[in-house]
Amino acid sequence: MVGAGGGAAAAAAIANAIKASGVLVKMEVADFLGILAREERPTVVVATTKIVLVGAKTRYLTSWRGLAFWCETKEPLELPSGVDLIEARSISIPA
Repeated sequence: MVGAGGGAAAAAAIANAIKASGVLVKMEVADFLGILAREERPTVVVATTKIVLVGAKTRYLTSWRGLAFWCETKEPLELPSGVDLIEARSISIPA
């Protein structure tokens, strides 16, 4: 697992790449996990945001074949073994 500083830098790099390419795909959790299963050692950026009166939401972001895929959950996902996990403070998704 990468430290918080490295995770933030990696998340920023992915965010900049997304802005440059303009391709960001929102997926259902099962489909997101299916994307992870296609890679031998996928990299996933994860960030949990606490929302007052609502609870928490966790966003997951990965890339595959030049596209960025993300999903959002209320409960943490059980990721496959071998995932390179990068913890970020937040993941901003353009509207």
